[in-house]
Amino acid sequence: MRFLRVLSLVLLFGGTPAVTLAQPQPSADEFEPMTEVPPEEQIPAINLVAAAYGFVWVVVVGYVWTLGRRLQKAEGEIAALERRGR
Repeated sequence: MRFLRVLSLVLLFGGTPAVTLAQPQPSADEFEPMTEVPPEEQIPAINLVAAAYGFVWVVVVGYVWTLGRRLQKAEGEIAALERRGR
Protein backbone atom coordinates (compact mmCIF):
# COMPACT_ATOMS: atom_id res chain seq x y z
CA MET A 1 0.00 0.00 0.00
CA ARG A 2 2.82 2.39 0.89
CA PHE A 3 4.53 1.57 -2.40
CA LEU A 4 1.43 2.67 -4.33
CA ARG A 5 1.33 5.99 -2.45
CA VAL A 6 4.98 6.69 -3.17
CA LEU A 7 4.59 5.64 -6.79
CA SER A 8 1.54 7.86 -7.26
CA LEU A 9 3.36 10.85 -5.71
CA VAL A 10 6.37 10.29 -7.95
CA LEU A 11 4.20 10.05 -11.01
CA LEU A 12 2.12 13.05 -9.97
CA PHE A 13 4.95 15.42 -9.08
CA GLY A 14 8.13 13.95 -10.45
CA GLY A 15 6.89 12.10 -13.49
CA THR A 16 5.79 15.14 -15.46
CA PRO A 17 8.47 16.67 -17.63
CA ALA A 18 9.41 20.26 -16.92
CA VAL A 19 8.14 22.52 -19.67
CA THR A 20 9.97 25.75 -20.30
CA LEU A 21 8.28 28.27 -22.47
CA ALA A 22 10.50 30.40 -24.62
CA GLN A 23 9.53 34.04 -24.46
CA PRO A 24 9.10 35.62 -27.88
CA GLN A 25 11.47 38.42 -28.73
CA PRO A 26 9.68 41.78 -29.10
CA SER A 27 9.84 43.38 -32.49
CA ALA A 28 11.27 46.86 -32.99
CA ASP A 29 7.86 48.58 -32.78
CA GLU A 30 6.71 46.83 -29.56
CA PHE A 31 7.25 48.01 -26.01
CA GLU A 32 10.28 46.51 -24.34
CA PRO A 33 10.70 47.23 -20.60
CA MET A 34 14.08 48.48 -19.49
CA THR A 35 16.06 46.33 -17.13
CA GLU A 36 18.29 49.17 -15.95
CA VAL A 37 17.53 52.88 -15.80
CA PRO A 38 20.50 55.16 -16.49
CA PRO A 39 21.53 57.24 -13.44
CA GLU A 40 20.88 60.55 -15.21
CA GLU A 41 17.23 59.56 -15.69
CA GLN A 42 16.60 58.50 -12.08
CA ILE A 43 14.85 60.73 -9.55
CA PRO A 44 15.74 60.06 -5.93
CA ALA A 45 12.63 59.09 -4.00
CA ILE A 46 13.52 61.35 -1.07
CA ASN A 47 12.94 64.44 -3.23
CA LEU A 48 9.44 63.31 -4.20
CA VAL A 49 8.53 62.30 -0.65
CA ALA A 50 9.83 65.59 0.79
CA ALA A 51 7.90 67.58 -1.82
CA ALA A 52 4.70 65.63 -1.08
CA TYR A 53 5.01 66.08 2.69
CA GLY A 54 5.87 69.75 2.24
CA PHE A 55 2.80 70.31 0.09
CA VAL A 56 0.53 68.54 2.56
CA TRP A 57 1.88 70.57 5.51
CA VAL A 58 1.46 73.84 3.62
CA VAL A 59 -2.17 72.91 2.90
CA VAL A 60 -2.83 71.89 6.53
CA VAL A 61 -1.25 75.05 7.94
CA GLY A 62 -3.19 77.20 5.46
CA TYR A 63 -6.45 75.49 6.35
CA VAL A 64 -5.89 75.90 10.10
CA TRP A 65 -4.96 79.56 9.57
CA THR A 66 -8.17 80.25 7.62
CA LEU A 67 -10.20 78.42 10.30
CA GLY A 68 -8.62 80.62 12.95
CA ARG A 69 -9.43 83.79 11.02
CA ARG A 70 -13.05 82.70 10.48
CA LEU A 71 -13.38 81.75 14.16
CA GLN A 72 -12.08 85.16 15.26
CA LYS A 73 -14.53 86.85 12.91
CA ALA A 74 -17.43 84.76 14.24
CA GLU A 75 -16.45 85.45 17.86
CA GLY A 76 -16.28 89.17 17.06
CA GLU A 77 -19.75 89.05 15.53
CA ILE A 78 -21.11 87.16 18.57
CA ALA A 79 -19.55 89.71 20.92
CA ALA A 80 -21.10 92.56 18.88
CA LEU A 81 -24.53 90.90 19.04
CA GLU A 82 -24.22 90.44 22.80
CA ARG A 83 -23.31 94.10 23.26
CA ARG A 84 -26.21 95.18 21.06
CA GLY A 85 -28.68 92.94 22.88
CA ARG A 86 -28.04 94.45 26.31
